[in-house]
Amino acid sequence: MSDSLNGVSVFVEAVEAGGFSAAAAKLHLSRSAVGKTVARLEERLGVRLFHRTTRTQSLTHDGQVFYERCLRALEELRAGEALLESGKQEAAGRLRVSVPVLYGRRCVAPLLMTVARAHPKLELDLSFSDRTVDLLEDGFDLAIRNGGSNGVGPGGDGLTVRRVGHQRMSVFASPGYLRKRGTPRTWESFAKHDTLAYVRSGQLRTWLFPQEDGSNVELVPRSRLRFDDLEAIADAAVAGLGLAWLPCWLVQERVRAKELVRIMTDSPGLRFDVYALWPNTPHLPMRVRVAIDALAAGLPNSVK
Repeated sequence: MSDSLNGVSVFVEAVEAGGFSAAAAKLHLSRSAVGKTVARLEERLGVRLFHRTTRTQSLTHDGQVFYERCLRALEELRAGEALLESGKQEAAGRLRVSVPVLYGRRCVAPLLMTVARAHPKLELDLSFSDRTVDLLEDGFDLAIRNGGSNGVGPGGDGLTVRRVGHQRMSVFASPGYLRKRGTPRTWESFAKHDTLAYVRSGQLRTWLFPQEDGSNVELVPRSRLRFDDLEAIADAAVAGLGLAWLPCWLVQERVRAKELVRIMTDSPGLRFDVYALWPNTPHLPMRVRVAIDALAAGLPNSVK
């Protein structure tokens, strides 16, 4: 029975990954092992599940019918597993999480490492990417995204969303720069200063400053220094090369060390939310629940 179920899970992964090679990479198996497992399953069932060429595999009619039945069966198994897990105190199993690169490394990963230490049976797979993944297509249990609620991205209709923290953006400069060039007191005075610009996907990012009426003042930094990495911008600001609009969590250590100073402190700075997203399920597995709860409790303390 266990061999049969193993064959089914490999078959489903081969379908969803789009081929034996991609499934092998996700399952940490060789392509040959995936092919042999599917072949044994076909032999046991007495039907051909895939049309095979030297480069591709596509489902036969029988394969499509079997795949749809397998999906329903696996969903029932997962629901049963989640129901049993909900009565346990210890999270177990594999948890795949997608996080943004810099924010994930600085803020999310330390909290999830704490979760992993507290639950020795938990297998944690962290994927660092600024690409907006499709949780359902890419097989992630959880994703952390920052920005507006429009950051839900692909597969949003099949996801649950929960706000787990927030970030603040403010303008910083080194004490040496401010002594030399003066401290700006208004947004308009930024035009007289050197600024450090952030470029993402070829687009220059504007600086946004909230107003009492709920609107934002939008400024386009004019700069001869442009970067596609926020940490490099922070380093340039410490070196005295100009004003930088940065997330507070990124530079809090530099501020404590008096390498950077926050300016325009009478403004709260732009705040935007951080979201956890996961596939809709009748019973949320404990491994996902403990991760979400840890992030909701810890991230507000990480983004002061």
